[in-house]
Amino acid sequence: MDSVRIKFEVNGKPVSVVVEPNLTLLELLRDRLGLLGTKQGCGRGDCGTCTVLVDGKPILSCIKMAFQVDGCSITTIEGISENDKLSILQRAFVDEGAIQCGFCTPAMILVAKALLDSDPRPSRQKIREAISGVLCRCTGYKKIVDAIEIASKQEAGGR
Repeated sequence: MDSVRIKFEVNGKPVSVVVEPNLTLLELLRDRLGLLGTKQGCGRGDCGTCTVLVDGKPILSCIKMAFQVDGCSITTIEGISENDKLSILQRAFVDEGAIQCGFCTPAMILVAKALLDSDPRPSRQKIREAISGVLCRCTGYKKIVDAIEIASKQEAGGR
């Protein structure tokens, strides 16, 4: 397969770029587009720290080939703030101390966003299941679950 031009959206902005067949979405986002909020962890799809949203669904960008997102809409952590202010979800992570070292935080927030978009008032068990694919070595997950639960109540109150 030769290099191909793909067109897609990243954080609401159109992008057109030529990609090689072996370029991962993670490499495209970080190295070519400068979106450094997407982290590289294991590089094998095991840790979840590279998670982004593709058409609203969490995917592991380290094992997704860039050419596969042609025509898709991608959301990274840089794309969920609201008018250059932290979103309710991001603010809840800060307020609840759910960020610790911050390495898994972008992925956790994006997974939580996808969950809350599909289920605005999830149970704590559903929250735990949703974030189970993103490894955190700092928090023990309680503060992350608390932050997502608080954000769901705040967002539901604002609707």
